[in-house]
Amino acid sequence: MHNRMMTSVRGRIERNFGDELRFFKGWMKNPKNVGSIIPTSDVMAKRMASVIDIGSGLPVLELGPGTGVITKAILQRGVAPDLLYCVEYSAEFAKKLHHDFEGVNIVEGNAFDLETTLGDAKSLTFDCVVSALPLLSFPKALRVSLIKDLLERIPAGRPIVQFSYGPLSPVPPIAGVTVRHLEFIFRNVPPAQIWTYRKTKDLSN
Repeated sequence: MHNRMMTSVRGRIERNFGDELRFFKGWMKNPKNVGSIIPTSDVMAKRMASVIDIGSGLPVLELGPGTGVITKAILQRGVAPDLLYCVEYSAEFAKKLHHDFEGVNIVEGNAFDLETTLGDAKSLTFDCVVSALPLLSFPKALRVSLIKDLLERIPAGRPIVQFSYGPLSPVPPIAGVTVRHLEFIFRNVPPAQIWTYRKTKDLSN
């Protein structure tokens, strides 16, 4: 019994260390696109996944899944694998996600060009968007453009949920968009803020 328990604990430690090492290597290769040297905590992942409306029957879009901490939380929330679309820029992370999450739609590509990246899924309406993109690493105009694009892919009133290490929303005010601070997650390294964005009017103009 003791040996089995020790083996199980050792296995979890090795898996977590492997994820953190992989994340660190990804950060070293491209710090702009990874954003942090430590993967998202389980606490923050579960809080972000909590905004999903399981009863909607709509697919969920995840941006920047990395090593899959938030992906796991989304599936645990009750989203069927075939209703989850994960857009990952890193080929190495995408490969690991394919291995770890059978049945999930892992899409390797640029989240800032979803018309191209999503391919046949570009016309889907998603319940919500769960994003771990390091938005503060990108120009303000690009951040605004992304949020507007994402809000057109989900029903009015449904959220984009985004975390950031900065004290303020990583996206400036946008006409027709409600910005809300969801929670401060102290149990994350570094501590992070979670924000939501909802459309209140047509943004196509």
